[in-house]
Amino acid sequence: MVGHVEWAEFAVVDHVPLTGEIVQATETWELPAGGGAVAAVQLAKLNGECLFLTAVGDDQVGERVAPALRELGVDVHAATVDSTQRRAFVHLDRTGERTITTTGPRLVPTRHHRLPWDALAGCDAVYVTAADAEGVRSARAAGRVVATIRTSAGLLESGVAVDAVVASLNDPGERFDPAVFPVQPRAVVRTDGSRGGTITHEDGSVEKWQPVPLENEWVDSYGAGDSFAAGLTYGLALGLPLREAARIGALCGASNLEGRGPYSGQATGADLDRLKASPG
Repeated sequence: MVGHVEWAEFAVVDHVPLTGEIVQATETWELPAGGGAVAAVQLAKLNGECLFLTAVGDDQVGERVAPALRELGVDVHAATVDSTQRRAFVHLDRTGERTITTTGPRLVPTRHHRLPWDALAGCDAVYVTAADAEGVRSARAAGRVVATIRTSAGLLESGVAVDAVVASLNDPGERFDPAVFPVQPRAVVRTDGSRGGTITHEDGSVEKWQPVPLENEWVDSYGAGDSFAAGLTYGLALGLPLREAARIGALCGASNLEGRGPYSGQATGADLDRLKASPG
């Protein structure tokens, strides 16, 4: 895992406040989160371990990130940069939706940071949410590489073809435009919420996958997309075709919806047994 982390404060509310309104939270907590951290923890739960290269701020909040992630089972290596730690405030409303405000710049691990970049070559798969061009090239030394569309800057500058770019059909900020990619990814995986999603291969062929049904009540959606991407990456690390890897991602996304916040509902290796028994 190569990517970013945010220190997030969560508040469970009836609804997101309207302009000028005050709402009372019924539950609050804080911990490291954001796309990179959520995916790293999900990979650790599936695989038993996950190497995570990231960057943190040089303030008291930044100092809390790595120890908290290690408590969640992640082998985290964090470069300290000259910046405040990026933070996030997350409303979780009664419908299960998450609404996020971030503060501070996104802290990106780069190749000049003293991190174990060479260790990526020994990984079966790497998921990238934030990296510079050299960092993406280092990740490409792994067996398979997946990247979020939100790391386009480093991906475009790297000049390498990743195995899959993950984007959302329902998020305007995650639209994939092939015209801006001088080197096309080998596949584009687009999630479509409760409708599953599609895989567009470099030859233009398209596959679909179906969602994995929830076994319990939908609690909230924070981290579902990041957990999906981690599950997809894990499936590719196992040597599975993209459609089968996407089914593992769908399981991880669905499981995440059943827990409060980013981590409590995440799938484990044992949960893969119910995927094997399910149709499709």
